[in-house]
Amino acid sequence: MQLLVINSGSSSIKFSVYAVRAKGDLPCSLIEGQLSDIGEPESRLVVQQTGRGSPLESRVGIHGVSEAISAVLDVVSGRGMPEFEAVGYRVVHPGPRLREHTRITPQVLAELDAASAYAPLHDPAAVQMIRTFSQRFPELPQYACFDTVFHQTMPLEASTYALPLELTARGVRRYGFHGLSCESIVQQLSSKEGRNGPLPRRMAIAHLGSGCSVTALQDGRSVDTTMGLTPTGGVVMGTRPGDLDPGLVLFLLREKIGVPQDGRAGSKDALDAVQTLLNHGSGLAALSGMENNVKEIRAAANAGRQSARLALQVFTRSVRKALGASCWLLGGLDAMVFSGGIGENDAQTRQEIVAGMEELGVSLDPGLNQRAAGGILRISAPGSRTQVLIVPAQEDRMVAVHVARLLTEGRSSGRQMPKNNWRSTRKG
Repeated sequence: MQLLVINSGSSSIKFSVYAVRAKGDLPCSLIEGQLSDIGEPESRLVVQQTGRGSPLESRVGIHGVSEAISAVLDVVSGRGMPEFEAVGYRVVHPGPRLREHTRITPQVLAELDAASAYAPLHDPAAVQMIRTFSQRFPELPQYACFDTVFHQTMPLEASTYALPLELTARGVRRYGFHGLSCESIVQQLSSKEGRNGPLPRRMAIAHLGSGCSVTALQDGRSVDTTMGLTPTGGVVMGTRPGDLDPGLVLFLLREKIGVPQDGRAGSKDALDAVQTLLNHGSGLAALSGMENNVKEIRAAANAGRQSARLALQVFTRSVRKALGASCWLLGGLDAMVFSGGIGENDAQTRQEIVAGMEELGVSLDPGLNQRAAGGILRISAPGSRTQVLIVPAQEDRMVAVHVARLLTEGRSSGRQMPKNNWRSTRKG
């Protein structure tokens, strides 16, 4: 079977076509595409065959989410693209009632609409994408895969906030995110691809990108994580502040920070201003006074810009604290894993995070750390009690894994699957 996977973020859309050759095989990527910097003058859409250097298609200057979705839709339904028989979407937050990856129905879509309040940076674009693709491919089964499912193994004491229990009953709890990334790392390290022996029993995963989190795992299962009810909390991120004193949010509302002069604390104006500040106007970008680009922030810090240096120090300190907490919680670490755009590609950030952890049994090999490029890599020093690994986040492949399973289960159960009308929808 061949499957289309859509992974929409706050300013980007990734899409891939995967082939599953036989039952039990891992999906193999055929086509990969990405539309980045949506709404910016330098926005760019690139599509290429997996493993090939030259792109099949490249476009620039795509403005707004609706235009971005239309551009992706035109590409995947164009002549010369592989056929697919189902569509899978990464959805960050399913809300309190959806607890498993699932086929999308009108009822599921209604739940996802309601869940947009939990992840306003991510869910609205994903829901818009689902609706648009469902209209173009009405006879193809569509599936939603959630970042929160992996973290349902957390014990109650990890997922429960110290708030009145009636709020817990209404779904106010720690959900955790980057679950598909964490699951993909566990799968890679459990398979022959890992090549590092058995799956580490006590492990901490630092997923560091535009969004960042640290997850503690015992025997491959999530037992705690830094993100909570929404993807705003935890460690410092690109444009999000991470954990804050709740009183600070009240202060921002009370003092009407960023609200027009006629706005009232508690009004929609006040709430919108604080939401914009916490999701778009904080984190590394706010501290450095620069765009959310770690490579450029680091270059500015190395050139002597104090605000950029402080931004990186605040960021790496927050990740170090979270990793230290994971080490304490698990009684030590057998492996520390870096993943995500920053975690996989920024050697200096990895070095700064790990520096001083020798007493905890964690030390890097500087040469391996600097040379690291692609795939699963061990970068710890020979005498390090804790393995330090780089493992690529493969969220899209995990979506394909779950969609293939759900599609196969649907067929095995004898449920009527929709007739594939793919050819009648192809353009050109």
